[in-house]
Amino acid sequence: MSSEKSGVTKQDLKSFKEEIVHQFHVISEGVIDEVKQVAEGVANVNEKLDRRFNELKAEIENKTQPIAQAVLELSGKVVALDGKVDKIHQELKAEIQETKQEVLAAVKFSYAELDKRLTTLEKEFLELKMRVEKIESRSIS
Repeated sequence: MSSEKSGVTKQDLKSFKEEIVHQFHVISEGVIDEVKQVAEGVANVNEKLDRRFNELKAEIENKTQPIAQAVLELSGKVVALDGKVDKIHQELKAEIQETKQEVLAAVKFSYAELDKRLTTLEKEFLELKMRVEKIESRSIS
């Protein structure tokens, strides 16, 4: 009787409930469809990003490959040049050492030759001095 007073019956409540559930299903299907569309959009964006990433990666590789090749070639040339420089350095070092020995030998020889000449000159000077003294001693007497 209390339900009759308010004018709402159990059948009305059941109908109202079914209408709400039906509306909920309609709304939820719409939301699900929109979520699927968003998911598809995200998947499309991901595919586009992956494609663009791969394109950029290939472009970078194409542009950096010649540089990498040039670096490798230059590295090989530097190693070869380094070897040549080391070889020339050793050759020059040996040549300097040899020249030093030759110069020292020449100086020693020159010193010995000068010593010999000086000794000879001193000896000849003493002989000349003695001769001059003899001559001077004869003229005075």
